[in-house]
Amino acid sequence: MPERAEAGKDGSMEFGSKDVAKAAIMLALSETREQEKELKRQYAQEGIETCGVDFGGEFTASVGVIIERAVVSAKREGLIGEKHAELGAVAGAAREAVAQIAMKSIGYNVGGKIGIARCGQHIAVAIYNCIGLLHLNDVAIGLGHRIV
Repeated sequence: MPERAEAGKDGSMEFGSKDVAKAAIMLALSETREQEKELKRQYAQEGIETCGVDFGGEFTASVGVIIERAVVSAKREGLIGEKHAELGAVAGAAREAVAQIAMKSIGYNVGGKIGIARCGQHIAVAIYNCIGLLHLNDVAIGLGHRIV
């Protein structure tokens, strides 16, 4: 849970980019739907909105799908609205996270989870990625952050 919250001008708690990024990573690492729901509930009580979505397939063909799923999930769960700046922030953060895992993933089948968190103007997208290579799996985590 966030530890460094500061009171905003309206008295609500404000979290920094580190707190929001940590929440996104924790959502991406959640192993079950029940664990994801519990994390979402805990973070919501603290004032951080979160959502998660799974993905999988051949990496190169999945890049567009990963970014699209991040945007659609954030929109569906109410983390962002219809504004271009919000849609672009999630897409940009997702693209940054994908770029961080690309070198390990190109040419392989991947599967994992996208965790998205928002508090105020901070939005973070974390991608936890399992990379399939025969029966030897590798893992990678990518993280992107944007301000809206």
